[in-house]
Parts: sequence; structure tokens; C-alpha cells
Amino acid sequence: MPRGDGRLSHDLLPAEKGPQDACGVFGVWAPGEEVAKLTYFGLYALQHRGQESAGIAVSNGSQILVFKDMGLVSQVFDETSLGSLRGHIAVGHARYSTTGASVWENAQPTFRATGHGSIALGHNGNLVNTVELAELVAERSTENSGRATRVAATNDTDLVTALLAGQTDEDGTPLTVEQAAPVVLPQVKGAFSFVFMDEHTLYAARDAQGVRPLVLGRLERGWVVASETSALDIVGASFIREVEPGEMIAVDEDGLRSTRFAEAKPKGCVFEYVYLARPDTDIAGRNVYLSRVEMGRKLAAEAPAEADLVIATPESGTPAAIGYAEASGIPYGSGLVKNSYVGRTFIQPSQTIRQLGIRLKLNPLKEVISGKRLVVVDDSIVRGNTQRALVRMLREAGAAEVHVRISSPPIKWPCFFGIDFANRAELIANGLSVEEIGKSLGADSLAYISLDGMTEATTIAKPQLCRACFDGEYPMPLPDPELLGKHLREPEAPGGGTGGAARSTEQPSVPDVDGVGTLTAGVGGTDALRRP
Repeated sequence: MPRGDGRLSHDLLPAEKGPQDACGVFGVWAPGEEVAKLTYFGLYALQHRGQESAGIAVSNGSQILVFKDMGLVSQVFDETSLGSLRGHIAVGHARYSTTGASVWENAQPTFRATGHGSIALGHNGNLVNTVELAELVAERSTENSGRATRVAATNDTDLVTALLAGQTDEDGTPLTVEQAAPVVLPQVKGAFSFVFMDEHTLYAARDAQGVRPLVLGRLERGWVVASETSALDIVGASFIREVEPGEMIAVDEDGLRSTRFAEAKPKGCVFEYVYLARPDTDIAGRNVYLSRVEMGRKLAAEAPAEADLVIATPESGTPAAIGYAEASGIPYGSGLVKNSYVGRTFIQPSQTIRQLGIRLKLNPLKEVISGKRLVVVDDSIVRGNTQRALVRMLREAGAAEVHVRISSPPIKWPCFFGIDFANRAELIANGLSVEEIGKSLGADSLAYISLDGMTEATTIAKPQLCRACFDGEYPMPLPDPELLGKHLREPEAPGGGTGGAARSTEQPSVPDVDGVGTLTAGVGGTDALRRP
């Protein structure tokens, strides 16, 4: 069992659960560099995108070694584990589960042996044709009767890995990863930013809509791909460009090359600008922090309030609150103190702790807010539990009035592309008007930014943004509801397994020859070595 870190999360306070982030991916090709440490720091910069598990795969040119476990990046890796991951290519992953349970088997990078070696893959996003892909894997397994396509995990990512590993030509000859990708990727539907590798080459691919971000950077002696530009900054890589929607890039000793597997139909996720991405990240040429400040300015113009002080729900509401204060002329102040150690936990809470509610995360500065008319700016409302408790807490601290302002429109629709919102029945805006929501929260007034105001703040053309959680217009056809869902591939009565308690290294194993089994690179199955 990983050690607890004293941090708080929705595991302690399930009623306070907000929108949960997508995953973070990172890849590097850099001979002569400590690629495992570069990947560690890249994942550290992307920790906000996923806190359930972390993993790194490294190739030294002849074998791939994978090290992954449940927990934060800083919990999974130390000097010893990073020192064992030697090579010149690495891919890393920080996971928040959107398909498949949060268990060790579903941690990434996923790994499969191929007819030419092996493959390790990390995925940010969520697929919508998981059932179809599972059928393809089953067909491939029947044809091959081989180990390469056997899937132990229950996430969508492992299905893609299995398909890339098990492709053959018409004569049954195994394809290389680079040959298999143009065959497999057009069959994958949904949101994906893949970073993957074989023993010699680093690959990155992005779905035709480009729903999730993926960027390319340059090191002095190599190349980097990452979910966000902030991860490039932390490893000293210079930003080159975004990986284009529908594009796959490959990097090896011959340099960088690009191929296109689908026509680009850009539909970048607008919620990346609202909440998901770090404020110091740039997406599609637009800085996220500046977008959030502009959302606050537009919100002030659309929904003014007579008040004495603008405060934010930290930290996600801070940029928009600054913009609201600037545009409204109302002073900005710090009215809430946030516990800096809010994240993943392995400590089970007592009922007494649960009753403390939001105070575990936020506490009011009574001396600042007492007697004041407040504008409280937040980025979004999902269920409304957090905002309801916050309004009550501010009133108890002496606030004269509480006017809630939200820098995104009402969330009325679920996301199927990598954000784990509540289901539609739990979304407070799905069944209530804005006025009714305001009364439910106990606020003196409530207002949201308009959809046009939010999209204009990104400076990205509205048709090029996925806004489905706000307007229900999904960027691609969806299957029947019973073919969607986080636990689509879970057993009906799950049990057993490691439950996330095992730390592991993985590497390909050569099948027994003359009764002798060895662990090396190049051929074979997916055996795992585990140690407590």
C-alpha cells in the first residue's frame, strides 16, 4: 500500500467532487540525456491532469522497461527507481481514469510485445468506440492465437496498444509499430493524444479533432512531446509547434518525420481554457491565464454586481476574479485561504472529518470579508455542493451579501472525451434555471458568463472548439448510451487483483527455449516483475 501523503481529495469529500482532469502524457527522445528524470519532471508539471497513478517507460535501444504504480508522481518514483530506467527514449503518464477502474492493471504506459520488439503507450483523452476496438482485438487474438493481443487491463488505451502490437500484413507477417499506426489510428474514434515508443523510435499522434492538447518541443540534444507547454518549460525545451489534429510524428536517429492519418477537423476542448490546463500553458497560440482573465472581464460586463470586494474560489477562480475586478472597478482581495495540500489520499476519513466539509479545503479570512458585499468568482458549477457550502461559510464569517459569478456557462451535458463530470442527472444546471440554482446555493445572486463570451475570451473561433458540455453539440457521432461509460469493460463483480497496491517493473520476456526462460528484450509476451 503506498504511503499516505496527508493530502485531501474527493475520496474524503465525495460530495465536493468537481470536474476531474484528463491525463498527462510526456515523451522524450534524447541520446546522452537522463530521459527518465526529464520525464519525471515533465510529469511533475502535468500532475494536475491526473493523480491516480503514474508510470514511465524507457528504451535503451534493445529493450523497454516500464515502471508504474498507483499514486502521485513523487510517490511512485525515487532516485533508485529513476536510476534503474536508463536509455535514450522515454514516455510517461499521469492518470485520472475516464475508462477503466483506478487499479494498477490500468496504470500507464501500457505495454505489449510485438513481432519486432515491444511497444509502450500513454494516452490522454477518452475513446467512444471501445466496444468496437475490443471486438477487433478479440478477432486479432483468434487469428493470431498469440500473446501480443491479449488484454489484461480494462481501459481503452490497452486495446489500442494491443492493436498496434498485433497487426500483420496479408501474409501474416507482423508489422512494425510505424507500419501498424496508419492502419490502427483511423479506426480509433474519440479524443486521443497518444505518446508511444518502440525500442528505437518515439511517436506521438493526435485525433482528427485535436480535442486534447499535444505539443512538440526541442532540446539541445533531442525532442520532447507533452500535453502542455508548461511541461516543456520545466525540462528546458523550446516550444516548436502543436502536434496537428490527425497527425502522427516519429523521432529517431534519422530525425523527425510527420505523416497524416486523418483530415484535420479542429475541435479543441474549451474546458482546457476554463479549468483543465495550467494557467502558464499556451494552447493553439493562446495563453490560458490571459483567457481566464478575459473571461472575468467579460463576466463583469455581462453580469455586474454592486459589491465591496471581489474574491476568488482559489486557485481555479483566481484569474477570472482578477479580470472581474479590473473590469468592474471593485477591489480584488483574498477572502479565502486554501489548504495547499489538496490532492490524493490513502487515509479513510471518519464521519466527523466528513462533516467538516469544505473547511478542510478552504477557510475564510473573517477580518477581510466581515460586513462586506462580496462577488465570489469560480470557474464552474457541477453539482453545486461546494458552492452551497461556501456561501454558507462566508455568511457565517460575516459577509453582508454573497453574489456568485461563474466564468463558464452552465454545465448541462456529460463529457465523453476525457473529463469525468457527474452524470447528467447529477448536474445541477440540467434541471434548474439560473435563478433556481442561485436560491439553492443560498446566494444573493448568481450569474454565468455567456457561451459566446467564454469562447471569445479564448480568441479561438467558436466552430473550432468543443463546447459539448455546455451546449450538447458533440464534435463527433456517439454510440448508444449503453456503449459508453467509465466501467464499460469492468467485470460485473470485480474483485481480486492488486487493487493498486503493487509496484511493478515490466519488460518483454523471451518464451522458454529448451526449458529455460529469460528476461530480455525483443520478442515475446507481457510478463511483469513485481516487488512490494
